Amino acid sequence: MTIRLPDAGGRLRTYEPRTEPLAVTPGTPLTSRIVFSAAHVVADPFADTSPDSPAAVDWDATLAFRRHLWSHGLGVAEAMDTAQRGMGLDWAGAAELIRRSAAEARAVGGRIACGVGTDQIAGGTLAGIRAAYEEQLAVVEEAGAQAIVMASRALTSAARGPEDYLETYGHLLRQAAEPVILHWLGPMFDPALEGYWGSSDLDAATETFLDVVAAHPDKVDGIKVSLLDARREVDLRRRLPRGVRCYTGDDFHYPELIAGDDQGFSHALLGVFDPLGPPAAEAVRVLDTGDTAGFRALLDPTVALSRHLFQAPTRFYKTGVVFLAWLAGHQSHFTMVGGLQSARSLPHLARAYELADGLGLFPDPKQAEERMRNLLSMYGVNQ
Repeated sequence: MTIRLPDAGGRLRTYEPRTEPLAVTPGTPLTSRIVFSAAHVVADPFADTSPDSPAAVDWDATLAFRRHLWSHGLGVAEAMDTAQRGMGLDWAGAAELIRRSAAEARAVGGRIACGVGTDQIAGGTLAGIRAAYEEQLAVVEEAGAQAIVMASRALTSAARGPEDYLETYGHLLRQAAEPVILHWLGPMFDPALEGYWGSSDLDAATETFLDVVAAHPDKVDGIKVSLLDARREVDLRRRLPRGVRCYTGDDFHYPELIAGDDQGFSHALLGVFDPLGPPAAEAVRVLDTGDTAGFRALLDPTVALSRHLFQAPTRFYKTGVVFLAWLAGHQSHFTMVGGLQSARSLPHLARAYELADGLGLFPDPKQAEERMRNLLSMYGVNQ
């Protein structure tokens, strides 16, 4: 049976959905790479909210999705931008998410790292920004999770130059009880972060970033780079102090960066590994055996979907991620906190369905097709 899908020009094209999912089952722990999936949150569809209301989260479905990721050997990167930090999920909701997910991780033996930012404040002085970072770091450490120090919109506004980043990050790293992951999130993911590290010149910003790491190598487990620039990431990881990891956040070039070269490789902390979790884990298990070609053969075909989900405006990739989670049966609805389900067009979602179905991502292809048909009908597309 075929389904008619709209393209970007408003025309309907015929697509024949697959009938069998990709055969992927939970397996042994990953050994050659540390792999985190940045996970989305599931909204409560029955909450009486508006886009300006605090997020209403379906905690049971949200934690069940994390158990799904852990069952495949993936770590969970919690309360990151994939969880709509700064785009629907405020700090109070993020703090609750961190506490609940960290407790669930302990219960199942899953790896977890959680975002530490300053989103409880809109701006202010450097002292206030340091205090906001410290408050969030304390929540993460008290929950027993590793900290991921996220880029701060407030610091972008308040910093006068690179020296303020060096001072702020140095202060925070001295407070950290355990080594943290430093996250450089580019402005394509959040336009408010333009000029981070004190310069819009990426070469100059890179030097400041590396200076922060070099000054505190014992407090930096690794860096997470989300610039969608493979060359820059490779250059960065080759210049890191010994023992400091690079976690790719490049949703355009992740297969080649994880595979690496004769001088090193990247671990992974990726939003696209939310919908790609099972096949990504399976690919890394192949890499664990030393079969780089087999790893690439499994993971390279997923890049077209990832590039589609993360196309500009990149920050709205979360809509596609949640849409695919609904089609895959991980949640019963396509509703997002802050009403973000409206951030992508019907042709964009239709193409995401087609690409994901072609990869065999849906455990129940028939259910995914029925849900896609229901969405199309709501938009007035008759089959």
